[in-house]
Amino acid sequence: MSATTITPAAAPSAVVRKERAVPAPIPFNRLLGVEWRKTFDTRSGFWLLAGVGILSLIATAATMIFGHRASLSYGDFAQAVGIPTTVILPVLGALAVSSEWGQRTALTTFTLVPSRSRVVLAKFLVVIAVGVVSLVVALAAAALGNLLNAGIAGITPVWDLKLSVLAQIVLADQIGMLMGFMLGVLFRNSPGAVVGYFVYALVLPGVSGALASAQPWWRDNSPWFDLRTATYPLYDPGMTGHEWAQLAVSIVFWLILPLAVGMRLLLRSEVK
Repeated sequence: MSATTITPAAAPSAVVRKERAVPAPIPFNRLLGVEWRKTFDTRSGFWLLAGVGILSLIATAATMIFGHRASLSYGDFAQAVGIPTTVILPVLGALAVSSEWGQRTALTTFTLVPSRSRVVLAKFLVVIAVGVVSLVVALAAAALGNLLNAGIAGITPVWDLKLSVLAQIVLADQIGMLMGFMLGVLFRNSPGAVVGYFVYALVLPGVSGALASAQPWWRDNSPWFDLRTATYPLYDPGMTGHEWAQLAVSIVFWLILPLAVGMRLLLRSEVK
């Protein structure tokens, strides 16, 4: 009987797996564009921004109607239109961050862009840009009112605000808007952030004034600890180096430190 040779079965060929291409991260300029659109997409954001222009025109008209036309200047109109921007812009800064949690879109946002710090940075830059554009619109309304008033009263328009003072006014309003942004990061809740800002803007100045009337030490040193008091000289020319130092210390105490705490909580909190 002849021997039969059994040939072992050939080993199956190795399966070649094609590596899946890693998608490129979302460009930062696209992220900026998305965050810019978010500012206008909601009804609250749209009407807050529209309110800046509408209330600026109303304040300009009221200044012309109730003011002494022969003595009105650009500074008077700029002061009038500054009131609505001071109130509205900080609320918009708070909603820019807190609306992600209130509308339950944070999970989608941070799934598409896992780096939360990039998202917050984009929101921060958009808040700064919106603040500058809104102030330009308000100051343009003031300039229009000054020209119309001069034409009606038959006088030469007075432009009594220097560029340095205008820059200080823009800085003062941006500080208020960044206060709202900081509260949005810290609380991540729209009602809490808005209420927190109005407590800061309306309640704390009264408390500080009461302390100043009762305590001479607080009256002399409150600008080092009270950001509202430290911001007032920005609306006047001739701000001294001492006042700039007080403003810087107050910004560190009221903005930078709370923002650092809020960022740490935002980066570590669970998104639901």
